[in-house]
Amino acid sequence: MDTKVPVSFVKISKALAKFTFSSADIVIGIGRGGIVPASLVAHQLGLPLFIASVNYRDDNNQPNKESPEFLNVFPTSFPKGSRILLVDDVAVTGKTLALLKRTFIDYPVNTFVLKGKADFVLFPDMKTCVHWPWNPAPKTLTYEN
Repeated sequence: MDTKVPVSFVKISKALAKFTFSSADIVIGIGRGGIVPASLVAHQLGLPLFIASVNYRDDNNQPNKESPEFLNVFPTSFPKGSRILLVDDVAVTGKTLALLKRTFIDYPVNTFVLKGKADFVLFPDMKTCVHWPWNPAPKTLTYEN
């Protein structure tokens, strides 16, 4: 049985529409979990989107490496002064976001997650495990609006 609380696209979309984002020029989503949230944020803000393939946790949210690692080459050169918004679904320890922040040390960077630890958090009061709508749903899961 899945003990994760389902969160619908409708709930996420409504929360994003009300959220006040910091100024940014570029959105970088952390793949896999941050791809959909970053796409939604980039679309809402009308900003270019890049995806950084970084891996640290498995599908059960357990670390599968000693520390986060890039899975492929990622562009680290953007126009001087570009403000970067890093987006992920969840930040438990913040290690993945920290890797990206170190990578972009010459740029102003803010972090944004749907849940967890970051500069900005969409659902700061959500403490339970979450089932995001872009993940495959177990047969017993019912979605809220």
